[in-house]
Amino acid sequence: MTEIAHSPTDWVAHHTARYLASDGADGHLFNGYPTLLLTTLGRRSGVRRCTPLIYGRSGEDYLLVASNGGAAAHPAWYLNLLAEPRVGVQVLGDVFTARAVTAEQAAKPALWAEMVRVFPTYASYQRKADREIPVVVLTRSANSSR
Repeated sequence: MTEIAHSPTDWVAHHTARYLASDGADGHLFNGYPTLLLTTLGRRSGVRRCTPLIYGRSGEDYLLVASNGGAAAHPAWYLNLLAEPRVGVQVLGDVFTARAVTAEQAAKPALWAEMVRVFPTYASYQRKADREIPVVVLTRSANSSR
């Protein structure tokens, strides 16, 4: 198995390490918001990278917002999953593979509303961004453990 690289940002790496060490008991809620761990394959480096992200739900699917804090550029994890949509996911102690896709325009308004309900700051990120912030839908792979 290929080693997974964690964020060079200390607080993010610390959050990820706590989450992994405790199966999410310490780290699933981050400042009161639910987080999962997303593992993507680097589109240029080929390195697997793990990122903690706030998530929501739509039925059985998990939702993510590629906000990058409202920055002009998409976050690296989003660019990585565009190149390779098979991702690793951990929610608490549940570790599985999923397929990541950008929400279609017709479905996005309802999914966006759900994510703003989960984390209201996304609305201000969209106001300051010079791009449409994507919502990502994670669908558990059929052969993935539950």
